[in-house]
Amino acid sequence: MANPVVHFEIGCADSPKTQEFYTSLFGWKIDDHGPAAMVNTGADSGIHGHISTSGREPHQYVTVYVQVDDLQAYLNKAEQLGGKTVIPPTEIPEAGSFAWFADVEGNTIGLWKPVG
Repeated sequence: MANPVVHFEIGCADSPKTQEFYTSLFGWKIDDHGPAAMVNTGADSGIHGHISTSGREPHQYVTVYVQVDDLQAYLNKAEQLGGKTVIPPTEIPEAGSFAWFADVEGNTIGLWKPVG
């Protein structure tokens, strides 16, 4: 299986302020869903993402999500290579599951497994 980058996430403490910034800067269409505001970049290529206020540190971050077929297997492999699990597999009902790991330099990368 190929492992494409399929999503991005921008973390913030003030979602309305951050949404306004990116809407004004790039013309992105943003649909607010509570702590996650879905971003449609309006492009036919590239990836879409979301702006998130998780309510925990760090508030400011940017991460990408790589699609995989087995979240735990990739978390285990990352740990074997010197990384660490940051968020274990977590289900998003009717959409899929995600997890985060930190690489050997501390960069946080998301993993995504869609439903089906």
